[in-house]
Amino acid sequence: MTDKDHENQRYRDEQEQEERERETDYGNGDEVRERPVIRRAHPQRRSRRFFTSLLVGFLCFVILFYVPLPFFIYMPGTAEAVHPMVSVPKSDNTDEKGSLMLVTVRVANANVVTYLWSLANKYDELQLKKDVLRGMSEKDYSQQQQFVMLTSQSDAIQTAYKKAGVPFHIKGEGVMVTGLSPGLPAEKVMQAGDKVTKADEKAIQTSQDLFAFLENKKEGDTVTLTFIRGAKEMTAPLTLAKLPPDKDTGKSRVGIGITMAEMQSVQADDPSKQVTIKAGEIGGPSAGLMFSLEIYNQLLPEDITKGHKIAGTGTIDTEGNVGVIGGIKHKVIAADREGAEIFFAPQDLKTDKGTIYNYTEALARAKEIGTKMKIVPVATMDDALKYLAELPPK
Repeated sequence: MTDKDHENQRYRDEQEQEERERETDYGNGDEVRERPVIRRAHPQRRSRRFFTSLLVGFLCFVILFYVPLPFFIYMPGTAEAVHPMVSVPKSDNTDEKGSLMLVTVRVANANVVTYLWSLANKYDELQLKKDVLRGMSEKDYSQQQQFVMLTSQSDAIQTAYKKAGVPFHIKGEGVMVTGLSPGLPAEKVMQAGDKVTKADEKAIQTSQDLFAFLENKKEGDTVTLTFIRGAKEMTAPLTLAKLPPDKDTGKSRVGIGITMAEMQSVQADDPSKQVTIKAGEIGGPSAGLMFSLEIYNQLLPEDITKGHKIAGTGTIDTEGNVGVIGGIKHKVIAADREGAEIFFAPQDLKTDKGTIYNYTEALARAKEIGTKMKIVPVATMDDALKYLAELPPK
């Protein structure tokens, strides 16, 4: 007899025992009372119910926590001191008593649980991914943000050098791949973020260098590109293909199908004044103003912070103009949590399509959370420096 036969026999024995235990009790009248009998489910049926419940629970867990929704969640990020990110070999200011801080916005992919939580949290913001990515993959978008950060750092260094009177020059460092065209040669070989340094044996320092190299090539020709991915130098032969016609001229040319941007480094004529910035994984252009203030502070003997904790945001161009940014309401909260006393916010920008509110939104959020942090509007780096110059020492 098998184990299954034993189990079935035991089940039948239990049912027979239950029938024997049924009792009839006659009372004073015609009332008949039966002793209740507990019916036990077959062991196999109990097992199926258990595993069905377990499977349903597992599927619910996966749906709630692991099925992505087409939304990004924006929320307050961090406020981080810029001083450790910026280094100058021979800084004239080695005793920064206060702190200049950049602020970030935390971005997360939404699932069912975090989506519902964000709806209930007034400081979270939901945005459709398609509105943010605008046709790019998340990987390409992230790489673009890293490139924009590098460009922002370059502009911040130039602005600070000009303000501090440090002579400098610009050096081409190659071109970075920021996008790949579907169906063209580079798509299966290269990645966004690759840095092109050579075409055959010709050094590539600017995008114009690559255009000039390809100018006399024809469809079907093979070129060998040298590029850097991470810390590794790589080479790959690519067969040139005909590209779609130019939108402006209508002319077509041959190429490999990459979108690129020029990499540049700002070189101080005096090596002891050479600025290096290491911002880790932080992306985007919005730390430009705070980078320029920190660099300027390290290039001068006096400490412009005067012992205060100063946060801020805003892009910077090479002329020192401060540009508007996104997510400023989240950044105000991040700065307040870190104990900032002052927050530099880009001045509102009027455009043909309306006004982009930065200072106004920052001020409104500061009042909403009841912070004592001072919101200061700035349109240029000079505006920030003027405010700091009039600030009493702490």
